[in-house]
Amino acid sequence: MIEITKQLKESVELFPNLTECKSSLGPIQDALYVLGGKWRIPILVAMLEGNKHFGEIQRTMSKISAKVLSHELRELELNGFITRRVYDTKPIGIEYELTEYTNSLGAVIVALREWGLLHREKVKTEWN
Repeated sequence: MIEITKQLKESVELFPNLTECKSSLGPIQDALYVLGGKWRIPILVAMLEGNKHFGEIQRTMSKISAKVLSHELRELELNGFITRRVYDTKPIGIEYELTEYTNSLGAVIVALREWGLLHREKVKTEWN
């Protein structure tokens, strides 16, 4: 039988019954939908240094097509993580910037990183 860690047990004990536990999956699925995929978190990280133009973001990302970057930027904008500013210049200037709401992701990204490191180490250990 699998030994359940104290932390996981405490997380599960927050929900007194299975129905409550299952209903908590909705917000988790929402978070995974918003942050999921290969590019969204790396795009946000690329923008940490300040406002960026489309080309600047694309240059910092390895192997992302313009079409995919455009789609991901639209999704991040729809979810309130970035704003898109259009400047009336010739040619038209477009700049992207992180919103204050993006700060709410700090703990989430740190937790994902920590879990990712543990998981990577586990996989390496099991395969060696």
